[in-house]
Amino acid sequence: MTLPPALDDLGERICVIGPSTSGKSTLAAAIGHSRGLPVVHLDQYRHRPGTAWVECPDDEFAALHGDAVRCERWVIEGNYSRWLPERLDRATGVVLLDATTPTSVLRYLRRTWSPVDRIGGLEGTRDRVSLAMLRFLLGPARAGRLRLFRAFESVDAPKLLLPDRRALERFRRENGLPEYAPATRGAVRTGRRR
Repeated sequence: MTLPPALDDLGERICVIGPSTSGKSTLAAAIGHSRGLPVVHLDQYRHRPGTAWVECPDDEFAALHGDAVRCERWVIEGNYSRWLPERLDRATGVVLLDATTPTSVLRYLRRTWSPVDRIGGLEGTRDRVSLAMLRFLLGPARAGRLRLFRAFESVDAPKLLLPDRRALERFRRENGLPEYAPATRGAVRTGRRR
């Protein structure tokens, strides 16, 4: 039986993927903090700061994403499946967090009720309950979860599947990761205009 990789086995370009609200941002911040790696929260690149999740144009996001991926060291969290192959090609390790649809919906609702800024959130924006986001979690996100698993299986680099919160917490403890790391807003600068 092959043991799953430890954090040190994942290298210095770690891709963290998984369904919405699975804990990608928090894990990426903890890894970055612990290993001294710059952290990229793709939601912060895809959406305009201070807005209610207004997306930037595809070409702008593609340029920001490409600049980040070409760096030598990083932890990049987020999905954006159109750009995932570029990330996976450069990654030295991949972590896939999983969460069932009911768990994702519950975490989303908790997130919107929390008065605290969340790691990976948009600057100047508080998450609020959105019918569009609930529809996404109950529809397209389910299909996206299957695409993530297929992409994960195709990766040749060391990879780690964390199928539930218990596995995530065990990984965190075994690798000495903090439960919560400092927020990492804009940790990697790629010339984004604010």
